[in-house]
Amino acid sequence: MTTVLPTPRTPDPRQAPSLRWGVMGTGWIADRFVRSVRRHTTQQFVAVSSRDHDRARDFADRFGIPRAYGSYEDLAADPGVDVVYVATGHADHLPCARTGIEHGRHVLVEKPLGLNAGQATELAELAAARGVFCAEALWSFFLPRYDVVRQVLRDGLLGDVHTVLADCGEHFDPEHRIMRADLAGGPLLDLGTYPVSFATWVLGEPTTLLAASQPHPAGVHGQVGAVLSDGLGRQAVVHTTLFGDTPTTASISGTRGTLTLPGPFYQPGDVLFTPNGGGPALCGTEPRTAHEALFFEAAEVARCIVDGRTQTPLRPLADSIATLRTMDAVRTRCGISYPGEGE
Repeated sequence: MTTVLPTPRTPDPRQAPSLRWGVMGTGWIADRFVRSVRRHTTQQFVAVSSRDHDRARDFADRFGIPRAYGSYEDLAADPGVDVVYVATGHADHLPCARTGIEHGRHVLVEKPLGLNAGQATELAELAAARGVFCAEALWSFFLPRYDVVRQVLRDGLLGDVHTVLADCGEHFDPEHRIMRADLAGGPLLDLGTYPVSFATWVLGEPTTLLAASQPHPAGVHGQVGAVLSDGLGRQAVVHTTLFGDTPTTASISGTRGTLTLPGPFYQPGDVLFTPNGGGPALCGTEPRTAHEALFFEAAEVARCIVDGRTQTPLRPLADSIATLRTMDAVRTRCGISYPGEGE
């Protein structure tokens, strides 16, 4: 039995080649992304767009970005932009990413890649046809913490994996967009993507699925739980809620022991291995920098594009589609739909 956990193999983000980025959207995640990437990498932000030109101008002034556009189309047409970061609302991910791809831009699309697997598949096929890079900005998979998990699974430290547990719950103000049904609200796309993607990453796409949900007075689903089985006797139990904060932990159990990611498991933090039957626990530590660590995904995108890749091996589009297909199945069983997702 090993006496130490693997060391993350994450390259130095400051050594990633510098590309020219355009940002679609000016909300909270766009703000955090730009702050993180500018502080920790050599990437350049050259343009930002919003449907409201004044908001784009304010965002540009805040970060010293030279060009602000009042439409997403105008940013996509800017020949000085190498890669577009799509940070709009969920329902706009598909049209915004499509616009970028059609103009020959590489795209990093904030999670989820689309409202459903069909939309994500459309983007993947379009990007492949145009020969441009496309990835989902599910930032957890680019963190050093997840690379430790990746190596533990590869090396068989856990033995035969049989169980995955993951949850993600937060409290939200009544005015938050997650409370709005017209904006594809509810916790599944915002929070549930973390436990579901973790489960499908470890076990693959489930062959059978049980799910239940509870409505929220705001008119969206308030929480969802599911049991995912892979046909080989392995199961994942996933849960997400907006009724309040939960431990937001994840664990993988096998015949030799359990790997635990203390909450929030999708952010930077520790990794703990506890062997079955006693014995010393192993712990890998990582500073809890929260969303300050968004820069890891930008650095990976830059490396891939300069290397001529159209996808990242850390979060292939097939994995993003499998996660959305699983969430589609959960929604079908719970009677959850989103406005405009069939358009």
